[in-house]
Amino acid sequence: MNLDNIQSQMRKGVLEYCILAIIAREEIYASDILAKLKEASLLVVEGTLYPLLTRLKNAGLLNYRWVESQQGPPRKYYSITDAGKSFLAELNTTWKDLNDAVGTATGQTL
Repeated sequence: MNLDNIQSQMRKGVLEYCILAIIAREEIYASDILAKLKEASLLVVEGTLYPLLTRLKNAGLLNYRWVESQQGPPRKYYSITDAGKSFLAELNTTWKDLNDAVGTATGQTL
């Protein structure tokens, strides 16, 4: 078994959840989302982030607006919709339940 592959799949499994949680805290520019994910060691590249943002937007969970920039082209800022807030609340519950289940199965407090 390839440990790196398993670790990568585990990270990918929580990316949408983490992206929604980050955007729920504040309206935010995509490169700032990327920086927060990298800071959390989720090691995402732009090529991974943008398709996820598009998928979340198409699902009605995110909105965006263009903001003029003093340094270059306009920037797209993302915010969470009411549907996104509801979905995130469900994911929070799912994450807690999963965390509890893994802790029980492994005998570890996570």
